[in-house]
Amino acid sequence: MLRLPRLYAILDTSCFSDSSALLDAAEQLAQAGTSLMQYRNKSASARQMLEDARELKTRVGARVKLIMNDRADLCIAAGFDGVHVGQDDLSPESARKIIGPDLWLGVSTHNPLQLAAADKTSCDYVAIGPVFATLSKANPDPVVGLEGVRAARALTRKPLVAIGGITRANCREVIDAGADSVAIISDLVREPRKSAEEFFRALR
Repeated sequence: MLRLPRLYAILDTSCFSDSSALLDAAEQLAQAGTSLMQYRNKSASARQMLEDARELKTRVGARVKLIMNDRADLCIAAGFDGVHVGQDDLSPESARKIIGPDLWLGVSTHNPLQLAAADKTSCDYVAIGPVFATLSKANPDPVVGLEGVRAARALTRKPLVAIGGITRANCREVIDAGADSVAIISDLVREPRKSAEEFFRALR
């Protein structure tokens, strides 16, 4: 079974002024020892996304597992290590057909019903959230809290990623509630290397 690192960094382009800032953050995170990153871009053209993704692959791909958000086709084109799909994206099995049996496939879920359904697919890991209130989505799903993480843990043996409002201050309790990994967006943006190092200390 897949073994996820405790820290799963999400590089959301909406958090950065431009591609250069995003790539610089990726480099800092890699220097801190971050070994899993997701490229998330909800607004750019496929061409721009592929350009960013290929540059990410060049800069940190030798040290970091790279996951493409939503786009299985761009995952393949950029030479990424996997794709992550949401409830409104390509179905897990459709994504699996595109990426093949060997690349990583993750699925976002927001309640027990969705998680139980995802558990039956060929996905390699399941994400649950938002655990806490989050500003990274315009219309976030209802907060599941630590109880939601515990409930999710009871429903799957697949690696579990918790996401949404997780910070250096609360990440440890999320792991203690049953998550294998915490996905972080906002709390890695300022001083990425220093922030990641502090997460690693909190997650020991």
